[in-house]
Amino acid sequence: MEPQTRQSRAAAYFRSLQDTICFALAKLDGQGEFGEDNWERQDGGGGRSRVMMEGGLFEKAGVNFSEVHGEMSPEFASQVPGEGRAFTATGISLVLHPRNPYVPTVHANFRYLTKGSKEWFGGGADLTPYYPYLADVVHFHRVWKRVCQGHPPPVDYRRFKKWCDDYFYLPHRGEPRGVGGIFFDYLEGDWEALFSFVRACGDAFLEAYLPIALRRKDEPFGESQRAFQQVRRGRYVEFNLLYDRGTIFGLKTGGRVESILMSLPPSVRWPYDYRPEPGSREAELYDFYLKPRDWAEENLPSA
Repeated sequence: MEPQTRQSRAAAYFRSLQDTICFALAKLDGQGEFGEDNWERQDGGGGRSRVMMEGGLFEKAGVNFSEVHGEMSPEFASQVPGEGRAFTATGISLVLHPRNPYVPTVHANFRYLTKGSKEWFGGGADLTPYYPYLADVVHFHRVWKRVCQGHPPPVDYRRFKKWCDDYFYLPHRGEPRGVGGIFFDYLEGDWEALFSFVRACGDAFLEAYLPIALRRKDEPFGESQRAFQQVRRGRYVEFNLLYDRGTIFGLKTGGRVESILMSLPPSVRWPYDYRPEPGSREAELYDFYLKPRDWAEENLPSA
């Protein structure tokens, strides 16, 4: 199959997935609507950004599709596999920031890139709860484990799960961003098999997240819970601006800044030297949930 055909097939799937996810999220929210912003990249390609602001459930939700091509700077090209500077990239990236602190923030990204003779898939999904429930964390991880187990190597749940734990980590804080999920990059080999896996991941996103949001969206909360949510959102901002590969790739290749920074939450706070009260729900996040473990194998209490 010609590279251009592979690019077109991947882009068509990601574009369709954006439609599917936005429809489901708008229905879940019940009040908000996604605004659509079609944009063109000066050096080649473009995208379709969809963002909901101040909805019933989502304070900010973004689901972006892009298909771009062009040339990387010599400096950045030297850091990316493949010869030369010419590249193509297509993918979908989403970040959902609910207003209710009991509903976790979630991120997912699936992409296909080429550079020179190299071509690869990357992506993943991770959950960032503020007031976690064990059942929610276990559910999220079990969905991704099941998806991975349905595909041959190089797909490997344990490897992708650890990769996620290692990737979404803030070295300067000595803590992870959330409870993880899966992460993979530079997947090469049987293109059809890998594309099948990426499609299975994209199709599983709503199953992984919607039941959690439905269970928690009506939980009562107060100002203290919102304040803690905003403190933890600060960690989200720190990671995305300092370490996130997608943010760096977009900025280094002349991407659209508004779409790249769509992932940032709308309200954040950085109190000086914040420490949760021992024994509190806030402390439980640090003491139990922000310590990587095999969540998919956790035993849940009987109902």
